[in-house]
Amino acid sequence: MTQKHSAMFSRRGPDVVSEELALALLGKTAFEFKPLFTLVYTNLRARNAASGGEEMLRLRVYEKLQSMVSRGMVSKVITSGVKEYLGLASLASVLPVPTVPAVTE
Repeated sequence: MTQKHSAMFSRRGPDVVSEELALALLGKTAFEFKPLFTLVYTNLRARNAASGGEEMLRLRVYEKLQSMVSRGMVSKVITSGVKEYLGLASLASVLPVPTVPAVTE
């Protein structure tokens, strides 16, 4: 006998991995994957948001990076066999919109 789920609700928080990846790539610097991952991992550890182990996080970061490349948010440049990634202007859409608290009089 199967149960019918009429209303499914997923409680997902903000995607901090994509956010940190976008913050790292929005600078003017092009990164190879290893230094980019080290920067993202360090920032996630500082935010206490690195969960699941370093290897799983490395896979998630690489998957999100390739997704951003395929959507045209990140440029992938290959020179002399070295792959470097550089964020484009459309990458800012990944970042959360800062909320300004309402001023009450």
